[in-house]
Amino acid sequence: METEHVGKLSIVEGEEHDDLCTTLVLHGEGHTLGNVVRHMLIKNPAVEFAGYSVPHPSEDKINLRIQTYDTPCLSALYRALDDVTEVCDHVLDQIDKAEEKFKKE
Repeated sequence: METEHVGKLSIVEGEEHDDLCTTLVLHGEGHTLGNVVRHMLIKNPAVEFAGYSVPHPSEDKINLRIQTYDTPCLSALYRALDDVTEVCDHVLDQIDKAEEKFKKE
């Protein structure tokens, strides 16, 4: 059972959880974001476990489970999302540089 959501994120209720172990639901997302966020979470040394699942192919959401050693789960999630943004910005920058170089040649 999950809480009502206003935006893209809600927290699953009905399970015993604390700041260090939480299941979140990201609405309107699928494997693309789920796998990238899971990867970035796992790279964080403060994260003990991170996994995601798509409940059903016809449902437009993912369940994201995060367990940390001593950092609140939402802080770890926000850091992972910031890391994804940084990687995307770097890739776009490299593409722009390659395009400029190609146009000069």
